[in-house]
Amino acid sequence: MAIIAVPGGTGNVGRSIVEAILATGKDKHQVKILSRKTNPALESEIGAPILAVDYSDVDAIVKVLEDNNINTVISGIAMHSMDGSRPNEVEVIRAADKSKVTKRLISSEWGTPMKEADIGAIPSIVHKLDAQKALEQTTDLEYTVFHNGFFMDYWGIPAVKSHMARTPLVNWLDIPNNAAAIPGSGNVPAVFTHTTDVAKFVAASLDLPKWEKETFIYGDKLTWNEFLKLAEEAKGAKFTVTYDSVEKMKAGETSELPGQAPLFQFIPKAVLLNYAAIFGQWFENGTFDLKPERFLNEDLPDIKPLTVKEMLNKAWKK
Repeated sequence: MAIIAVPGGTGNVGRSIVEAILATGKDKHQVKILSRKTNPALESEIGAPILAVDYSDVDAIVKVLEDNNINTVISGIAMHSMDGSRPNEVEVIRAADKSKVTKRLISSEWGTPMKEADIGAIPSIVHKLDAQKALEQTTDLEYTVFHNGFFMDYWGIPAVKSHMARTPLVNWLDIPNNAAAIPGSGNVPAVFTHTTDVAKFVAASLDLPKWEKETFIYGDKLTWNEFLKLAEEAKGAKFTVTYDSVEKMKAGETSELPGQAPLFQFIPKAVLLNYAAIFGQWFENGTFDLKPERFLNEDLPDIKPLTVKEMLNKAWKK
């Protein structure tokens, strides 16, 4: 049995990971959440202790890890922020390496492999690459990062349980309004994985004797045109569809969808559409078409991840 610490475990993918570890049973692994402050009510709701930690202080993190005999750290720290601040992922990695009791770490990646050339596209990339460099500098730590493609959750909220943003993502497919703005041709495959399945794979990986430096998983792989067709079938409606060319997306533009308008009070219109354009280019150039030598799915065949069709039918089929 290992004692696991999950920084950022109160929400988003981190909370799903905490819940998945708890589901394995108390006799298998213990899990503790690291957070900037304690929260007794949330602690009771989740069913795992929340330990306060100063993420900016490596030695303070080390003390928490050693005092609680933490064997494994699984980071759910958000690698992006609305205010542009830098996440403390590097500090967590350095602390885990320095801790005398911590032997394993999963860094906060949860997406696709990124390159130096991608820096500047979105703020999180430089932070993920900084974390990668910090991992390479560790001396006594087994580590991995998970690559799972794009989170499937957004098109099933709220019908399909998720701890991701409460508001459904309406880029590319605006299912409530029967509309779509497909990036590029819509014919390039992409991997989509629900966070609950990401969490199941992470929890199961704790029992693996060895980790690779990169771990690839998938829930489903399909094109945007196939995704669109499944959404239309689930709703029993024909969508109004536009296709945004690569040239248009390179200019930072995408077709506006009806469901995006309410979001502009929180995220400026130009920022949201540019975000869709950047990711749209990655969908079209195959960044999300993960093709590793091996998926972890092959080693853990008992995990049957949710497919896009199943998710859409559960959320939208009448």
